[in-house]
Amino acid sequence: MTKRVSRRWRPRSLLQLVLLAFLVVMLPLGILMYQAGQALSELSRLADVSARQAVEESRRARVLSNLAVEMERSARQYAVLEQESLLELYAERHAEFEELLAQQRRFLTDDADVKALEEQLLLLAELPELEPEALEVWLSLFVPFAEHTEAMRQSTNRQIDASIEMISARAEAVQSRLWLQTTALVSASLLLMLLFSWLIIRPVRQLERRILSIGSGVETNDRDTIQGPAELVQLGDRLDWLSTRLSDLEAQKQQFLRHMSHELKTPLASVREGSALLADGVAGELSPRQREILTLIDASGRELQRLIEQLLDYNLLQHNQRISLEQVDLATLVKTTLSKHRLALENKGMHVIAFDGPLEWVVDRTAVGRILDNLVSNAIAYGEDGGELMIRAHGGREHLILDVANSGEPIADHDRPRLFEPFYQGRSRRKGPLKGSGIGLSVAADCARIQNGSLALIEDREFDVCFRLTLPRQVLPLTKENNNIEPVAVGINARSDERCR
Repeated sequence: MTKRVSRRWRPRSLLQLVLLAFLVVMLPLGILMYQAGQALSELSRLADVSARQAVEESRRARVLSNLAVEMERSARQYAVLEQESLLELYAERHAEFEELLAQQRRFLTDDADVKALEEQLLLLAELPELEPEALEVWLSLFVPFAEHTEAMRQSTNRQIDASIEMISARAEAVQSRLWLQTTALVSASLLLMLLFSWLIIRPVRQLERRILSIGSGVETNDRDTIQGPAELVQLGDRLDWLSTRLSDLEAQKQQFLRHMSHELKTPLASVREGSALLADGVAGELSPRQREILTLIDASGRELQRLIEQLLDYNLLQHNQRISLEQVDLATLVKTTLSKHRLALENKGMHVIAFDGPLEWVVDRTAVGRILDNLVSNAIAYGEDGGELMIRAHGGREHLILDVANSGEPIADHDRPRLFEPFYQGRSRRKGPLKGSGIGLSVAADCARIQNGSLALIEDREFDVCFRLTLPRQVLPLTKENNNIEPVAVGINARSDERCR
């Protein structure tokens, strides 16, 4: 069921979230495109108007210059030829010039040359009587008239240049504005992209952490509430269900192992007790053939008991999170372990070479004892009949190194990567009537890891098979009461194997 905290608004599906993210991210880009289009339209309109105005004003100024020349030519021709047609032509040019000058005045509103031309047009409106002196004075007015016309044309060109510069400045301002808008809107789009990416990635990462916690077997009560699309929230609920289901199955497995081990050990104890009574001759003297069969039964019972203990050790190591550190003489611990396997070693005919102590180190006595017991059992099961078993140790400054080696068939290369996996059995077969469980080396490796150490298969010049246990130097905890050295249980370091948690 979806948790209360996760019922805040959210897209109903992952598809809706993706579509919403696309629309929201594209919104600033759409605004940018619209504003860019508006700016380009404005610049295009200004450029078009300015170009048309520049062409029109330039053409008008050029026409005015031509009309001024034609007016002067017509006036001088009339003064010489005195033809009425020339007078009419002059009047037409004068009227046309006056009309164009009025239009030009709207473009050059405060230009002095335009005002001077208007005043001179009044003087040049009609021809004076054809008296030589008056005519000469009247014709002389065309010289300043032509100069003002040319000045007006130049003023027109300057005004056109100013308009072009204004458009250029406007274009630069629009460009700067567009750059600022582009920076702001693209940054907004990027921020929105990051926001929606986080909204999508966050629940995925929460699911990933949930899956890792389920796989490692370490789950806390303060689990993150999945917040996101409905599909991912539903997947989080399914993971909660899966976690609960796995916990129930794990509890059932532990209960099964406890009950099964108890059910197996009870009749096994009766079998071993009965074989011991028969061996003691309680039921009468046994023949050599019967004693041989009884020896086989007793050996099989001990082997079965060892397998059951290995299974219990493996089950305990998967859930036990504490170790008990104490100062241990490893040479004494090795001798104790070898004494447990004395009969098996004698039956195997193996020659044992063990280091002679004392060699004290701070370790978990039970865990190291399990390691030695499994390695010696492994050497007996797979070692060479009449071969050698060697145990050597060296305590360095920071690490303890303990080797258990034996002669016999080397471990195949394809078996080495999976050698410490639980229940894995390689191609090499045990020597004897019983088959192993495949968890002895796994238990030994777990016992090494809970002490922040390691167990590895190494190459040795003298022996075919050599396992090396490496343990770091650890500080022995002190009791609060008398500060005497006592075995004290401490938590496993975070680097220990996940299966030991």
